[in-house]
Amino acid sequence: MADSAPPATATRSERKHAAIVAAAAAVFLETGYDRASMDEIAARSGVSKQTVYKHFSSKDLLFVAVVTEMMDQAGAAVHQAPPRLRDRAELEAFLLDYGVRIQTVALTPGLMQLRRLVISEVQRFPELARELYARGAGRAIGAMGVLFETLRDDGLLAFEDVAETASQLNWLLMGEPINRVMMLGNEAIPTPAEIKRHTGAAVATFLAAFLHPDQR
Repeated sequence: MADSAPPATATRSERKHAAIVAAAAAVFLETGYDRASMDEIAARSGVSKQTVYKHFSSKDLLFVAVVTEMMDQAGAAVHQAPPRLRDRAELEAFLLDYGVRIQTVALTPGLMQLRRLVISEVQRFPELARELYARGAGRAIGAMGVLFETLRDDGLLAFEDVAETASQLNWLLMGEPINRVMMLGNEAIPTPAEIKRHTGAAVATFLAAFLHPDQR
């Protein structure tokens, strides 16, 4: 996720910064934090080691940059401005699209390896575990909560606690596949057909619990 090209208008310094972060992401995910070498990162990014340290004064700071940038890129790919939803059919279609999108983005080898890496380094970087949650599940729950309040006002959903309701959807969609891939490895990443099937079941369960009675 951290290998996206900088915009055409980027300055030379910004292009170097992006190249360093992309190279560092590859090295950290391949070797882990301890074995990651700033020399290797410099070589892969096509800049000098001195340039790497000019942009990031320590390996710690570079690691933080990789985690935050990968999560921000994933979040940008998932969270889009929702359309105005007028009835049950539009709500269901939106939730199905959202569920497939969030799983397709999150359940990738790079992001799964990033999650494992951050967990393995939680004693050294406890703030990164908090950032991983805030920029991942926390952001998803917050964004859905904002939408759900509108949907309640419009008479499409019925619930008491917005954060709890948004959390229910998030974990219906993400809980089982995330746990399976984390425990069984990247070979357990679901296929597109499996994601679609799981999303359909999750959305059906969610609507059975929270759809407004007038929409049933």
